[in-house]
Amino acid sequence: MKHEALIAFFQTLSPESVADFPAFYTENAFFKDPFNEVRGLPAIQHIFSHMFTQVDEPRFVVTEQVVDEGGAMLVWEFCFRVRLWGKGETQMMRGVSHLRFDPDGRVNYHRDYWDTAEELYVKLPAIGLLMRGLRRALAA
Repeated sequence: MKHEALIAFFQTLSPESVADFPAFYTENAFFKDPFNEVRGLPAIQHIFSHMFTQVDEPRFVVTEQVVDEGGAMLVWEFCFRVRLWGKGETQMMRGVSHLRFDPDGRVNYHRDYWDTAEELYVKLPAIGLLMRGLRRALAA
Protein backbone atom coordinates (compact mmCIF):
# COMPACT_ATOMS: atom_id res chain seq x y z
CA MET A 1 0.00 0.00 0.00
CA LYS A 2 1.28 3.44 -0.85
CA HIS A 3 1.35 5.99 1.95
CA GLU A 4 -0.37 8.49 -0.38
CA ALA A 5 -3.49 6.29 -0.34
CA LEU A 6 -3.41 6.16 3.46
CA ILE A 7 -3.11 9.95 3.69
CA ALA A 8 -5.97 10.38 1.21
CA PHE A 9 -8.04 7.94 3.31
CA PHE A 10 -7.58 10.05 6.44
CA GLN A 11 -8.11 13.37 4.68
CA THR A 12 -11.43 12.16 3.23
CA LEU A 13 -12.57 10.08 6.22
CA SER A 14 -16.34 9.89 6.59
CA PRO A 15 -18.75 7.84 8.68
CA GLU A 16 -19.15 5.51 5.69
CA SER A 17 -15.44 5.14 4.93
CA VAL A 18 -14.66 3.95 8.47
CA ALA A 19 -15.65 0.54 7.03
CA ASP A 20 -12.54 0.76 4.79
CA PHE A 21 -10.04 0.56 7.67
CA PRO A 22 -9.23 -3.13 6.85
CA ALA A 23 -7.65 -1.98 3.57
CA PHE A 24 -5.19 0.16 5.53
CA TYR A 25 -4.81 -1.49 8.98
CA THR A 26 -3.99 -5.04 10.05
CA GLU A 27 -6.61 -7.04 11.95
CA ASN A 28 -4.63 -6.82 15.21
CA ALA A 29 -3.34 -3.23 14.82
CA PHE A 30 -2.53 -1.18 17.93
CA PHE A 31 -3.88 2.38 18.37
CA LYS A 32 -3.15 4.88 21.14
CA ASP A 33 -3.97 8.56 21.62
CA PRO A 34 -4.33 10.68 24.77
CA PHE A 35 -7.77 9.15 25.50
CA ASN A 36 -7.69 5.64 24.03
CA GLU A 37 -5.46 2.58 23.92
CA VAL A 38 -6.88 -0.32 21.93
CA ARG A 39 -5.90 -3.28 19.80
CA GLY A 40 -7.82 -4.66 16.82
CA LEU A 41 -9.75 -3.25 13.90
CA PRO A 42 -13.21 -3.18 15.52
CA ALA A 43 -11.91 -1.08 18.44
CA ILE A 44 -10.04 1.30 16.13
CA GLN A 45 -13.07 1.68 13.87
CA HIS A 46 -15.21 2.37 16.94
CA ILE A 47 -12.94 5.28 17.96
CA PHE A 48 -13.22 6.91 14.55
CA SER A 49 -16.97 6.24 14.27
CA HIS A 50 -17.42 7.77 17.73
CA MET A 51 -15.56 10.90 16.56
CA PHE A 52 -18.38 11.58 14.08
CA THR A 53 -20.95 11.53 16.91
CA GLN A 54 -18.92 13.89 19.12
CA VAL A 55 -18.03 16.69 16.70
CA ASP A 56 -19.41 18.20 13.52
CA GLU A 57 -17.48 18.31 10.27
CA PRO A 58 -14.31 16.54 11.48
CA ARG A 59 -11.48 16.72 8.96
CA PHE A 60 -7.79 15.79 9.03
CA VAL A 61 -5.24 17.66 6.93
CA VAL A 62 -1.75 16.17 6.72
CA THR A 63 0.69 19.09 6.54
CA GLU A 64 4.03 17.23 6.73
CA GLN A 65 5.21 13.67 6.36
CA VAL A 66 8.34 11.58 6.86
CA VAL A 67 7.90 8.14 5.32
CA ASP A 68 9.99 5.06 4.66
CA GLU A 69 9.09 1.42 3.96
CA GLY A 70 8.76 0.66 7.69
CA GLY A 71 6.58 3.53 8.84
CA ALA A 72 5.69 7.19 8.81
CA MET A 73 5.38 10.30 10.91
CA LEU A 74 2.44 12.41 9.80
CA VAL A 75 1.98 15.96 11.08
CA TRP A 76 -1.68 16.90 10.91
CA GLU A 77 -4.32 19.47 11.70
CA PHE A 78 -7.71 18.24 12.89
CA CYS A 79 -10.51 20.70 12.18
CA PHE A 80 -13.98 20.30 13.67
CA ARG A 81 -16.97 22.15 15.07
CA VAL A 82 -18.53 21.54 18.49
CA ARG A 83 -22.18 22.16 19.25
CA LEU A 84 -21.79 22.69 23.00
CA TRP A 85 -18.97 25.28 23.05
CA GLY A 86 -17.00 27.43 20.67
CA LYS A 87 -20.17 29.10 19.31
CA GLY A 88 -20.15 26.66 16.42
CA GLU A 89 -16.87 28.06 15.12
CA THR A 90 -14.34 25.75 13.52
CA GLN A 91 -11.75 24.55 16.03
CA MET A 92 -8.32 23.16 15.17
CA MET A 93 -5.98 20.79 16.96
CA ARG A 94 -2.47 19.96 15.80
CA GLY A 95 -0.75 16.64 16.31
CA VAL A 96 1.51 13.92 14.97
CA SER A 97 0.80 10.29 14.15
CA HIS A 98 3.58 7.70 14.40
CA LEU A 99 2.73 4.77 12.15
CA ARG A 100 4.50 1.45 11.63
CA PHE A 101 3.75 -0.77 8.63
CA ASP A 102 3.70 -4.55 8.44
CA PRO A 103 5.39 -6.28 5.46
CA ASP A 104 2.29 -5.87 3.26
CA GLY A 105 2.30 -2.10 3.91
CA ARG A 106 -0.71 -1.90 6.21
CA VAL A 107 -0.58 -0.07 9.55
CA ASN A 108 0.03 -2.32 12.54
CA TYR A 109 0.92 0.47 15.03
CA HIS A 110 -0.64 3.94 15.25
CA ARG A 111 0.24 6.33 18.05
CA ASP A 112 -1.13 9.88 18.07
CA TYR A 113 0.66 12.62 19.96
CA TRP A 114 -1.06 15.91 20.73
CA ASP A 115 -1.14 18.26 23.67
CA THR A 116 -4.53 17.89 25.36
CA ALA A 117 -3.95 20.99 27.51
CA GLU A 118 -3.10 23.34 24.65
CA GLU A 119 -5.19 21.80 21.91
CA LEU A 120 -8.36 20.89 23.81
CA TYR A 121 -8.72 21.78 27.49
CA VAL A 122 -7.77 25.45 27.09
CA LYS A 123 -10.65 25.82 24.60
CA LEU A 124 -13.32 24.48 26.97
CA PRO A 125 -15.38 27.17 28.75
CA ALA A 126 -14.80 26.47 32.49
CA ILE A 127 -11.68 24.32 32.33
CA GLY A 128 -10.18 26.69 29.75
CA LEU A 129 -10.30 29.62 32.17
CA LEU A 130 -8.46 27.55 34.78
CA MET A 131 -5.91 26.25 32.24
CA ARG A 132 -5.18 29.73 30.85
CA GLY A 133 -4.66 31.06 34.41
CA LEU A 134 -2.37 28.14 35.23
CA ARG A 135 -0.39 28.73 32.04
CA ARG A 136 0.09 32.43 32.91
CA ALA A 137 1.17 31.55 36.46
CA LEU A 138 3.77 29.04 35.27
CA ALA A 139 5.15 31.02 32.31
CA ALA A 140 8.69 32.34 32.57
